[in-house]
Amino acid sequence: MHATRIIAIRHGETAWNVDTRIQGQIDIPLNDTGEWQAARLAEALADEPIAAVYASDLLRAHRTAEHVARSQGLPVRADTGLRERAFGSFEGLTFDEIHATLPDDARRWRTREPEFVPGGTGESLIVFRARVVETVHAIAARHPGEQVVVVGHGGVLDVLYRAATRQELQAPRTWKVGNAAINRLLWTPDGLSLVGWADDAHLARQELDDGTV
Repeated sequence: MHATRIIAIRHGETAWNVDTRIQGQIDIPLNDTGEWQAARLAEALADEPIAAVYASDLLRAHRTAEHVARSQGLPVRADTGLRERAFGSFEGLTFDEIHATLPDDARRWRTREPEFVPGGTGESLIVFRARVVETVHAIAARHPGEQVVVVGHGGVLDVLYRAATRQELQAPRTWKVGNAAINRLLWTPDGLSLVGWADDAHLARQELDDGTV
């Protein structure tokens, strides 16, 4: 089977990103910066051969994908398997609030305990990883020899990086997962491999749009 090229994207910025507030599966829209990032992303990918654009059905990811899909004349194919990890009662809280009110849970979360279920009703890392990897496997298998865009969330991109580099769930993150950065993966039936990561050259300072230095 021919390999499938994947451009993996985290959604543009939201107000809750700025506030370090856990979004999880709460449907938060892009802020103005996020809309600008998504527009710049679409410009950066405009000349790429793209067969399909997939996205989480959550607004911040779907809206980011809409910018890319519009520039390609394609629809956005929503897939709930690309949703962010479910965080239960953590959702809506800031990092500081979680540490202050739930210190033991915060420790288990921060140390990336694979079986830990955040907020009582969220997803463990093991369950979350399985969902994301299975979803991307299914998407890529539909497009042998083609290139697709997959727009998800920070946790989704973290899982894909780990899968492509064969890193354990508990390994400390040493790589960036930036809003609207371009990340490139290659998929075959044997799994994912890393091609390029965290390309954010298209997100140069907005002042450059006005011709200023």
